[in-house]
Amino acid sequence: MATDTLKSRAGADSATNGLRRLLLDNGALTALIVLVIALSALSGDFLTTDNLLNVGVQAAVTAVLAFGVTFVIVSAGIDLSVGSVAALSATVLAWSATSHGVPVLLAVILAVATGIAAGLVNGFLIAYGKLPPFIATLAMLSVARGLSLVISEGSPIPFPDSVSHLGDTLGGWLPVPVLVMVVMGLIAAFVLRRTYIGRSMYAIGGNEEAARLSGLRVKKQKLAIYALSGVFAAVAGIVLASRLSSAQPQAADGYELDAIAAVVIGGASLAGGTGKASGTLIGALILAVLRNGLNLLNVSAFWQQVVIGVVIALAVLLDTLRRKAGATPVAAGTGGNKGKQAGTYALAAVVTVALVGATSFLHNGGSSSTTPKMGLSLSTLNNPFFVQIRSGAQAEAKRLGVDLTVTDAQNDASQQANQLQNFTSSNLGAIIVNPVDSDAASNSVKAADKAKIPVIAVDRGVNKATVDALVASDNVKGGELAARTIGEKLGGKGKIVILQGQAGTSAARERAAGFAAGLKAYPGIQVVAQQPADFDRTKGLDVMSNLLQAHPDVQGVIAANDEMALGAIKALGSKAGKSVQVVGFDGTPDGLTAVEKGTLYASVAQQPSQLGKIAVDNALKALQGKKVEETVKVPVKVVTKENVAGFSG
Repeated sequence: MATDTLKSRAGADSATNGLRRLLLDNGALTALIVLVIALSALSGDFLTTDNLLNVGVQAAVTAVLAFGVTFVIVSAGIDLSVGSVAALSATVLAWSATSHGVPVLLAVILAVATGIAAGLVNGFLIAYGKLPPFIATLAMLSVARGLSLVISEGSPIPFPDSVSHLGDTLGGWLPVPVLVMVVMGLIAAFVLRRTYIGRSMYAIGGNEEAARLSGLRVKKQKLAIYALSGVFAAVAGIVLASRLSSAQPQAADGYELDAIAAVVIGGASLAGGTGKASGTLIGALILAVLRNGLNLLNVSAFWQQVVIGVVIALAVLLDTLRRKAGATPVAAGTGGNKGKQAGTYALAAVVTVALVGATSFLHNGGSSSTTPKMGLSLSTLNNPFFVQIRSGAQAEAKRLGVDLTVTDAQNDASQQANQLQNFTSSNLGAIIVNPVDSDAASNSVKAADKAKIPVIAVDRGVNKATVDALVASDNVKGGELAARTIGEKLGGKGKIVILQGQAGTSAARERAAGFAAGLKAYPGIQVVAQQPADFDRTKGLDVMSNLLQAHPDVQGVIAANDEMALGAIKALGSKAGKSVQVVGFDGTPDGLTAVEKGTLYASVAQQPSQLGKIAVDNALKALQGKKVEETVKVPVKVVTKENVAGFSG
């Protein structure tokens, strides 16, 4: 009996240790399973075929970028340039095929060659120039993004139709981006496990000096490693542009951080020597599942960033604990027990299906809510103008008894496409979208139209797609008013500078067109400089400070929004409102305060709170099947010190 008891305890201890070892060795997979189960329990919209395919599509670009970054991190390097290289490669493809008539196949080759060239430059600077990888790739980040803006002249370029099919589906249900992700993942796994260069990556990452002494040509291998990263970045850029039907010069901004996070979450060490393609894929899926689930649960966009940051920190902490506990990360180049690994994934799949199936009962048999549900995707919440749109929309939704989910695209057209896909798969009653870019939002709006979900555009329209209504002020007309206001104030003559919005956005283009049209009536007004300041107050301050060094005698400033105008006022100091007149755009609370003080001469106010309110009203009408006007114009108004007291945005 005692012997049997001891054997039983030993078996239990062995099982416990085995489970503990399994969880530690597969921490990322464990985290993904827990996330899927939790989100399935919390949201009945998560575990649907459409939504799971959305997760795959949303993970695709990050995953492809991350596969390339895996090569670099395994070899103890870092690549901060992949997001910019992706944008540059897509821009080269669209520019050559659309603007210069280059055959599409050759244009694709040029795009991939662009990625290879960028990677080779990175590798050369690191291997032969002895630059730290962080510095070399940070420089390429800036160069590639700048070249993308130069080639595109700051405007999106339509993507060739034949390549845009990469953003479509096969058989009407299987997204092509998911297939591309799987194929690139298999290629990455093959390179890591089965090729000489893959084994070289692990050798260099494990001990570069030992690798060199053993006869490995480390410098040449680094060239190849960074070139491979460039190839994967180019493919990711093509897939991203295909989803958006256009090459956006500001696309994939910040994606390098997501790619690095996916690799680290997937179990790779930043110290080099470990990492595998399957882990990277799991890391990318974790990020996509998190963002998708938090959208569905209506978690604040600001808190989403906090949650994702915490997850990344926990992933690194888990990696540290795993190493201390003696877990055995599989270095793909060293083989490993394939049967055991396959068994682990199979067991994980069975456990996940079982537990998810159990949680599905939480959502069965429940009474459906009669509360109308809507989604509002804003281009950014880092700008007071759009914060006011949100406030107006939320106040009206509360008054009407509408459940409104608000998301922040952070000026990323791809992220907004993901959010709109999430809204569509959640079967919301109506969607309100404030596009980051009017062209890039078209495919997502078409998907909502196909699902018979009413779509209301606010502030900016959506090109090449049908919306039920556009609630907006006229950006071009507002630009003309701003130009006329400064022209009249200066008596029709003088030197001015123009602070433009973020390059590549439709609002920046439209307001700039309005400025140019309005200034034609004042030939005595000389525009001595036009520079983008990205709708940002700090950048407005910096750009204006620089321009004053070259043009100290400037007499007027037109800014494409109040935030940049306020930055310019700070740079002007005592000159603002006296020897230099500043005109802003948007009519934000801070802008109106500056008008009242006299430092800002005028602001072209769009009444953003009204935009949000009217958008919700029209969305509810469309949801109820009532007729709505195709275009609802909210008048713009020039607010000066004389009329600011009676104005309310």
